[in-house]
Amino acid sequence: MTERVTLITGASAGIGTELARVFAANGHRVALLARRTDRLTTLAEEITASGGAAPIVIVCDLEQPDAGDTIAAALAAAGVEVEYVVNNAGFGLFGKAIDRDRAEQLGIIAVNIRAVTDLSLRFSDSLIQHRGGILNVASIAGFLPGPGMAVYYASKAYVLSFTEALRAELAPRGVRVTALCPGPVPSEFQARAGFLPGVDSAILNVSAADVAEAGYRGLMANKRTVLPGIGIKIVPFLLRLFPRGFILAAVGRLQLKR
Repeated sequence: MTERVTLITGASAGIGTELARVFAANGHRVALLARRTDRLTTLAEEITASGGAAPIVIVCDLEQPDAGDTIAAALAAAGVEVEYVVNNAGFGLFGKAIDRDRAEQLGIIAVNIRAVTDLSLRFSDSLIQHRGGILNVASIAGFLPGPGMAVYYASKAYVLSFTEALRAELAPRGVRVTALCPGPVPSEFQARAGFLPGVDSAILNVSAADVAEAGYRGLMANKRTVLPGIGIKIVPFLLRLFPRGFILAAVGRLQLKR
């Protein structure tokens, strides 16, 4: 029987690293993907030392158009088939969209949208065969517009919508599809985006380890969405109580204070 693996993107830091640890601790062999070889190697050694199956390390930049081909070739060379896809990789950039570098913002779309779509669909036959699943890391940002991080918020809205629709299509084939929607999480995300954590981070903060654990449990329980933390759980409900224009203005004011 061909060995099965869980593919985890963005595994070199933050939520991705913690997701790798959680899946490995629960008996999954993981394929770790990110751009930084040293971090992936260190994580792979940690997982092996803890008694987990030796991870597959794939060094790849998801902004590149041929990233999906590179990943598929690496997995084929390792002689494994994908049972679970965890689309965790993603980034955002703080600032007005018209002021930010256009190529960098298109990079957000490449990683947060194109790569998520590609990997979710590319391995769908394998997921159906093994009755596996997809965990797509969206964000609470996917529920609302985000002046000051317009492309990032919009990309996460896509991830949330795509995940829910794909769930409906794949459920009859025995595949679980879950959207993990964390709020602010202490990680390298803020530094790369170009802002410091604000009051929202203090109020809604949940650790990367707790987010990963909630995501794993949610996927295994076949939940549609996972909202880690009490504060995050009430956000979608509160958004229904206010006009869209009010939400838009409120988010804009919050972003300006960063």
